[in-house]
Amino acid sequence: MGCGLRKLEDPEDSSPGKIYSTLKRPQVETKTDTVYEYVLLDFSLEGSRPTVQYVASLSELPQALQPYYTQGYVLTALHPIILSVGRTRSLPFSLLYRAILARPRPSKQTASMCHSVPVLRVEEWPLPGDSLTGDTVRALIDRVNSSARGGVRFIGSVLQQVSGVSNGRVHSPKRGCRSPPRTPPQTPPGDRELEEHTYSPDLRLLVFFHSWAPGCAPLDSLGCQYHQGALSMRVSRKGQVVSSLEADWLELTAAYYRKGWSLVDSFVYWDTPKGEPVPRSLEGLFVYEERSTAPPANDTIVVEQWTVIEGSNVKTDYGPLLHTLAEFGWLLTCVLPTPIIRHDSDGNLATKQVVFLQRPVRGQTAVQQRNKSLSVHSEVSSRSVSRSVSRIGGFPVFGGGYPSSLSHLEEGGFEPDEGKAEVTCM
Repeated sequence: MGCGLRKLEDPEDSSPGKIYSTLKRPQVETKTDTVYEYVLLDFSLEGSRPTVQYVASLSELPQALQPYYTQGYVLTALHPIILSVGRTRSLPFSLLYRAILARPRPSKQTASMCHSVPVLRVEEWPLPGDSLTGDTVRALIDRVNSSARGGVRFIGSVLQQVSGVSNGRVHSPKRGCRSPPRTPPQTPPGDRELEEHTYSPDLRLLVFFHSWAPGCAPLDSLGCQYHQGALSMRVSRKGQVVSSLEADWLELTAAYYRKGWSLVDSFVYWDTPKGEPVPRSLEGLFVYEERSTAPPANDTIVVEQWTVIEGSNVKTDYGPLLHTLAEFGWLLTCVLPTPIIRHDSDGNLATKQVVFLQRPVRGQTAVQQRNKSLSVHSEVSSRSVSRSVSRIGGFPVFGGGYPSSLSHLEEGGFEPDEGKAEVTCM
């Protein structure tokens, strides 16, 4: 049941994940005044499962998430779990999405404060052409800023493709990804043999906002502005399919985090137009939020994480690490899905995602250290990815005895050259 995808054979591919940070482990583990609580929810556009909720369209998410909003949770990121970009057929779970919700842990102090929970809104914006381009995304950011002047905050977006079958048969389910495939999508039945249809793509960008009742919005949520930032990656391909990627995540984002901005969304132009040479790099745009007040600079953690799907459920993902980092005040603001797909040693489908977290810099010393240089570390370990999680030193250990993805951050042995980020792979 390989779907023509190679297994996770390289040691780097089989690691639970790589971690990049502007801090070393002792600073990452520093307690802050804020502790977050997360809820991770999976939604499917093609049917419900024991751990997955069915929605006919992602535009139904405000209603589906309302019970969590009444408890103080808010949506921080939404992303497809599987991208079938560059493939001639869609993969299983291509209609599976992850919503990440967060709230500050309730305390006596916060309980006594007047707190206004926002309302989640979603808008459908039509797109010209058959895929995203730089000009299209810049126009979208302009439109987001226009909406923000009306007192709303931009949360993120998901590209959803509505395809009509030309032979008069029923329409396919709505399909979403950051950049839609140029090849006609096809629906895999139970035996994974594919039906041939001709599709006419109709693209809609689902854009999510938070709004408040008049006079109830937090002061720093009014008058937000949104800016674009460069996103570039070095990639390897097998044919048209992206098989691996590398990016200088901290170098790409550091200047914006130093301003106190938040990374809230990303767009990558995964597709290569037919007839053009296959590029060795890919471009895109990050979207950053600038608050109306002057927030402190941010430190950041970036995680390249494998998500493994066993049967019809997510077996392994960034969840355990996220819950651990929440104890130290780290807020997830964006998840970048990728079309990199493998099978693990047990034959389960695995895909790579990039997770971005941030936390306000603590103290003037931390500001000086961060402005002097960036310390980056990544860990490659374990031959397979396991759901079992134990804890050593406060961080998860993946797969029975393998060192934590953050375990070597405490060594203090990473002193990059002045002004240059460095990645150390173990």
